[in-house]
Amino acid sequence: MAKEVDRCSFCGRLKSETNVLIAGLEGHICDLCVEQAQTIVREEMSSKHELQLGDIKLLKPIEIKKYLDQYVIGQEDAKRVLSVAVYNHYKRITQAPSKKDEEEIEIEKSNIIIVGETGTGKTLLARTIARMLHVPFCIADATVLTEAGYVGEDVESILSRLLQAADYNVLAAEKGIIFIDEIDKIARKSDNPSITRDVSGEGVQQALLKLLEGADVNVPPQGGRKHPEQKMIQVNTRDILFIAGGAFNSIDKIIGSRLQTNIIGYSFDKEKEQIDKENMLQYIAPGDLKTFGLIPEIVGRLPVLTHLNPLDKAALKRILIEPKNALTKQFAKLFAMDNINLSFEEDALEYMVEKSVEFKLGARGLRSILESILTDAMFELPSNGEDTSELRITLEYAQSKFKNSNISRLRVA
Repeated sequence: MAKEVDRCSFCGRLKSETNVLIAGLEGHICDLCVEQAQTIVREEMSSKHELQLGDIKLLKPIEIKKYLDQYVIGQEDAKRVLSVAVYNHYKRITQAPSKKDEEEIEIEKSNIIIVGETGTGKTLLARTIARMLHVPFCIADATVLTEAGYVGEDVESILSRLLQAADYNVLAAEKGIIFIDEIDKIARKSDNPSITRDVSGEGVQQALLKLLEGADVNVPPQGGRKHPEQKMIQVNTRDILFIAGGAFNSIDKIIGSRLQTNIIGYSFDKEKEQIDKENMLQYIAPGDLKTFGLIPEIVGRLPVLTHLNPLDKAALKRILIEPKNALTKQFAKLFAMDNINLSFEEDALEYMVEKSVEFKLGARGLRSILESILTDAMFELPSNGEDTSELRITLEYAQSKFKNSNISRLRVA
């Protein structure tokens, strides 16, 4: 009887013609068929996901703002602008093209730029919108971006992160949101256009242009230089919404200088032109970004400009207690896991707010202050078993714990 020869049950290749032949209960499969099957499965999953993306539940602008109100305190103007921009963007990409539309009007996307001091909620706004829409979302830090050929990350690495957030589903990634943080850190260092390479300034802005305007970009799925042998994935950025954010330190001086030039003349009316010097960002204009160091092409491709107001004491206190994920609620949940009921007296909350304003740390500072006050309790109480069932933070307790912490040694500039 002739000896049976092992061969692939799918393509019929002999074992000698393959790299690997995997044996099953009643058959075999070669490495080439495994790779082909993986491609087929990926395409099938992508087509299913494409149908799901067509069914995005898009809320109206008022509904989007109501959702943002649950997580973000204040910033009414910014939330209105963002709600309209996001609604228009996803209305544009989810609406099927009409055959009756003889004019073939193509609606361009409106990328967004948010200007605001640190700790005022730029990243929180973008993250909350992505959570609401159930679309892939990633945060990219512009400070690590450099021109190709230098140590750092290429602009294509931004899309690599979005692909990872979308579980490498290209169709899902192409309808995602990218938040580019610290975009002010890649501003041009001088007023004159660079004739040589500006490693982390104008050159990076030029490289970002193709991403913002919409182009087919070859993306290394695992990052640029660490895996040079990897296959590139092509991603179209036409339907990706870009939200850029930055503190733009000292831009208030640029705004003030511009406003000062506007009030020279015989027609100036002091009653009409009451300038709020405590919040100059509300008067920001695209020209101010250009003066700061962003190239005109970048400013033009971020047409929706909004600002975040500085947080006052009232807003900071609301941030402590009101949002769904308020800081006091987060720590109360942490203590509840150890069967400890955490509560705060009004005076203690006021004290934390005053310290956050004093050290100019914004909303992020509130967490640092809370951590410094509660660290000792979080260290000791879990080991007490059932001896401690309640912890009430009084003004005296907050003051004593804060004075002993490192953060209290900060000097206000």
